[in-house]
Parts: sequence; C-alpha cells; structure tokens
Amino acid sequence: MKPFIYKLLIPVVLYFVSSVSFAQSLEELLKEGDNLVTKFENQKALEVYQKADKLFPNNWEVYWRLSRAYVDIGEHLPDKTDKEKDTQLEYYKKAFDYADKAVKLAPNQSITYVRRAIASGRIALFEGVFSAVGTVKDVKSDCEKAIQLGNGGNYVQALAHYVLGRTHLKVCEKPYLVRLPLGLGWGDTEKAVQLLETANKLRPNFRMFMLELAKAYIEEDEFTKAKELLLKIEKAPVADEDDDKVLSEAKQLYEKIKNE
Repeated sequence: MKPFIYKLLIPVVLYFVSSVSFAQSLEELLKEGDNLVTKFENQKALEVYQKADKLFPNNWEVYWRLSRAYVDIGEHLPDKTDKEKDTQLEYYKKAFDYADKAVKLAPNQSITYVRRAIASGRIALFEGVFSAVGTVKDVKSDCEKAIQLGNGGNYVQALAHYVLGRTHLKVCEKPYLVRLPLGLGWGDTEKAVQLLETANKLRPNFRMFMLELAKAYIEEDEFTKAKELLLKIEKAPVADEDDDKVLSEAKQLYEKIKNE
C-alpha cells in the first residue's frame, strides 16, 4: 500500500512546489522591474516586464506595469518630426492596450483603472483634449472608478485624485458654454482644487502634485496659497525623473504671480 500512496502523493507535491516556484519567480521579476523604475531606468524595466509577460502570460500585475513602462518611455521620446510623433503615439496606445487588459483581468483593482486613465490621458493630450472628447470622458470615468474602489494604497489613490483633478483643469481651459455642447460641462476648477488637495494629503511633498495644486489655486485666485506651495517645491525630495523640470516650472510660475 505504501508505494501506491507515494505514487499518489508525488504529483501533489510536485504541483505544490511548482506553484510556489511560479509565485516566487513572478514576484522576483516584478520586484526587479519596480526597482529599475525607482532608478528611472524605464527601458530596462520594460524589458523585465516583457520577460515576465512571456513566462507568466495573462497576469494583471504584469500588464499594468507594462502600461506604466510604455507611458514612462513615451513621455521622454523625441517628438519633433511626424515620424517621432507617430512613434510616441504608438507607445501610448500600447500602454492603453495593456492597461485595458489589466482592467478586464482585475476589475476590482484601482491601479488598473488608474493606469488606463493615464494612458488615455496621454492619448487625449497628444490628439488635443477637445478633439478627443470621448477619451477625456473615459479618463474621468476610470479615475472615479478607481476612487470608488478605494484600494491599492495611498499612492494609487493619490494618483487617481491627481489625474482626475488635472483632467478638470484641462477641461476648464475652455469656457463653460463652449464645452457644454461637447458633454464636458462637468469640468470644475473648485472640484479640481479639492481633488488635488486630497492627492497632496495622500502623497505629501511630491513635486508634480504640488505644482498642479498650485495651478488650481491660481485658477481660483488663491495666490497666497499658490505662492506658499510653489516655494515648498524646491525643498521637496526628488522622487520622479521629471522633478527638475517641475522645479523649473514652479520657479517660473512663482515669478509670474509673486506680486499678486
């Protein structure tokens, strides 16, 4: 009887071991890619996530990271010629496709909606916000869904509030009566302020969030708050590869409003 029992147990043990190895291997690859992201080595991070996708296909954790990598790379591609612009747009479309796959696999995870909103937002900005009305509405819908789900941790929720707040600001660049027939009458600078304040509370001292909130304050003529925030940006730690650009823009904006 013992040999028979052993034969039955061997497949079970092998399955358990292989399952553990699967989880560990995937976790290691994701950690490797995430570490590269913190070093702003986006191309290398993309290659690691692509490797993970080949080894462990149809995984939402891999897909949203692939989406992030394509956006991070696309943002820094040259965009002077039509060919360069086409390449950049292709990166954003790939980012959208992967985020969309992540949403379908994990519709209960805020991060999947946030990453799809970011990819959609990039496409909308590329094509022109008021030429891509449907895409802008999708950004709003995905951010609201991410906020409604409320998971993923403080940074994910901060990002959802930031993107939604920024979307309100972009929409409000056109007068209400102009955007109302387009279905964009929901844009509201006061709402943008509230959303961006929440983003800053959830992820304090993050330069990108601080700058956008300062812009929202300016739109509401709250110049004192805006100036105080712009001065704080220089003291905030570097946490993003574009933080130097953000600081430069903050200094220029401060000079523009310092006498208001």
